[in-house]
Amino acid sequence: MPRRTSVAAVLLGLAALLPGGPAQAAPPARLMILAAGTLARPFRDIDRLFAARYPDAVPQPQFAGSVKMAREITQLHQPADILAVADYSVIPQYMFGKDGQPGYADWYAGFARNAITFVYTPQSKYAADVTPANWYRMLARNGVEIGRSNPDTDPSGYQTVQMLSLAERYYKAPGLAARILANAPAANMRDTETSLIAALQLHQIDYLAIYRSDAVQHHFRYLHLPVRIDLSDPRHAAVYREAVAHTKNGALPGRPIVYAVTIPKRAPHPEWAQKYLALLLGPQGQAVMEKNGFGVLAPPYAVGEAAMPASLRALVKPWPGS
Repeated sequence: MPRRTSVAAVLLGLAALLPGGPAQAAPPARLMILAAGTLARPFRDIDRLFAARYPDAVPQPQFAGSVKMAREITQLHQPADILAVADYSVIPQYMFGKDGQPGYADWYAGFARNAITFVYTPQSKYAADVTPANWYRMLARNGVEIGRSNPDTDPSGYQTVQMLSLAERYYKAPGLAARILANAPAANMRDTETSLIAALQLHQIDYLAIYRSDAVQHHFRYLHLPVRIDLSDPRHAAVYREAVAHTKNGALPGRPIVYAVTIPKRAPHPEWAQKYLALLLGPQGQAVMEKNGFGVLAPPYAVGEAAMPASLRALVKPWPGS
């Protein structure tokens, strides 16, 4: 009897060494998330919530400019389970099919709002004098260094241009945009504005065009701009459309800043992606976004709702006017 037990134990041990053996656990799924740079902090908070709930899947986020992330999928064919962008229009523009050709996605959900502003530190030039009433004169002064993201690769880049165009009309100050952008040359641009946070903290630049959420997260001073120019309020969508940013991707009219997310058609792990988005679009995810300085949409808006996974449809409502 002892010998039989020993043989059985040996056989069981050998089986454990074979592929698919009883002691060999399947590796966790790698959930590939491509997202706008400004989503880094809230998504890491959501990653922790997701990991605690679903230990069999590990979020693998990459953060960069929204247009760049979309192109990673459509031009470089990088596998992605989730795409989250800082301008909802990026998804239909780059991911939807055109002229009868199949696309990479056919729906999206807007899940957060934001505003464009300028942040600064106590060491910034004219920091003691700048106010919401005179900021556009202070930022146009000689010697002021302003950072911004590239309008050809990142929504906040072209949203900054749109905001300055709106400011010209709001303050009745022709040439305002050109004077401020002269202090934000190509040397002060990056693919995403969050790459310039260290430059602001090291006093290499004085002001940084960035989202209000980043100002909140990093405890920066920021300008409280009027809602008619900061792109934050969907009720002013008609006013925002009057501001056009001319980029290598064409002329882009201003829109309310609404972040959106989708699951690409060729997602390697669509089931896990659905679980992640259920968390993001649900109460816990929305609370995380609000804590990190974003405005929330309750409930989130959806375009192409009929094409969404059934598990997510109950969390959204149709996009107004879609």
